[in-house]
Amino acid sequence: MPSLINIWWLGTKELKELIKDVTMMLFIVWSLGVSVYTQASGSGETVNNAAIAIIDEDQSQLSRSIIDLFYPPYFQKVQTISAAEIDRAMDKGQFTFIVEIPPRFEADTRVGKNAEIHVSADATAVQQAGIGTGYIQNIISQEVTRYRQEMQSYRGLDSTLAKRRAFNPNGTLAWFSALVALTDQLSMLMIILTGAALLREREHGTIEHLLVMPLRASEIALAKVWANGLAIMVAFTLSLLLVVQGALHVPIAGSRPLLLLGSAVYICAAASIGILLGTIARTMAQFALLMMMSVMPMMMLSGGISPVESQPQWVQYLTWFFPSRHYISFMQGIAYRGADFSMVWRDFVTMLGMGVSFLTVSLLLFRRSLAG
Repeated sequence: MPSLINIWWLGTKELKELIKDVTMMLFIVWSLGVSVYTQASGSGETVNNAAIAIIDEDQSQLSRSIIDLFYPPYFQKVQTISAAEIDRAMDKGQFTFIVEIPPRFEADTRVGKNAEIHVSADATAVQQAGIGTGYIQNIISQEVTRYRQEMQSYRGLDSTLAKRRAFNPNGTLAWFSALVALTDQLSMLMIILTGAALLREREHGTIEHLLVMPLRASEIALAKVWANGLAIMVAFTLSLLLVVQGALHVPIAGSRPLLLLGSAVYICAAASIGILLGTIARTMAQFALLMMMSVMPMMMLSGGISPVESQPQWVQYLTWFFPSRHYISFMQGIAYRGADFSMVWRDFVTMLGMGVSFLTVSLLLFRRSLAG
């Protein structure tokens, strides 16, 4: 009982210091608020608000139906220009795409002739231009196919390919990016807070003050784990509700309490890694280098940026020892697929086991470093 009381009061002291640290509080708000939102909404992997102009030399029903398919938020309002204005408009950068529909386009399409549409793209916006031309090609091809079928002049294969996307029907990138950003920021913040808390005590000399008191090393470390973990858990919950679901409109298909419970377990595992790195490092500079060598690869290889299955086999074996890999699998299963505990219990138990293992090792090293 005295040990729990000591852990409680030490953790309370840590929380008070964290709340008084304006810089750290702003860093938490920025990381789990602004950073998550900008990373999810500012990605350029989809066409968004692209400026487009149409040169309609056919003036037919088919050409008008094609023009009507370009609408926000993927494209700006379509502007009609003449062929003589192409070079000047592209030189001035007025449009990212200019689509030229030639004369007799509908007539040629109706009788089954090959009709070409010319698309000019401003490749100074490389990613937007590359993806956008694919969008435009698919839009026009599907509309031409539909028109030919209606005119009963299309003779193709008897079978067609129907694509259906599971869990994200519209392929909204923000749904994926938001949770990946939230996981990355959660990992980084938890490890930084706990590791920096230990180093701050050592650099300020207050660790010696604590050691002359009737306290054990494990009590000091556990107090920092629960105090910083509680602060990050509150910030994570607010970010999930206000930023991910509120501002970005990302649906959570599964149980929110189960997601929060798994997040709490992962926070403890990440805090244990922070204690471990803070024990090994002697200065903030060394801690920063250890972060770059360990945390950054962990964030990159855990399945958030690219699926684990797409990585080399030996890297897949290595990532099994990353708690973040199992947490991302756990979170995606609940948030995207609506999985219940029977489907994600392996990831949950693995995170719990890793958290206990990392915490045990970090406490042993921390006790040894204080004894030395």
